[in-house]
Amino acid sequence: MVSWLTPFFDLSTLALPMSDFPNWTPAAQAKLKNIPFFVRAQARKRIEDVAREQDADAITADIVEQVRLEFGQ
Repeated sequence: MVSWLTPFFDLSTLALPMSDFPNWTPAAQAKLKNIPFFVRAQARKRIEDVAREQDADAITADIVEQVRLEFGQ
């Protein structure tokens, strides 16, 4: 990756914090990883909010896609 940054900070810490929403399907997780990192946390929050509004048991690729269309991407 970007090796010149390695001495300054650990790149592995850029991962998203654990969610309080219990279940993400593998397909939904894959779609989340395709969202640019600089908006991923905001998108994740909106995805989880939509899932709660829908009383979903798990976050699916369909929910992620719904929010993606909402953001206009």
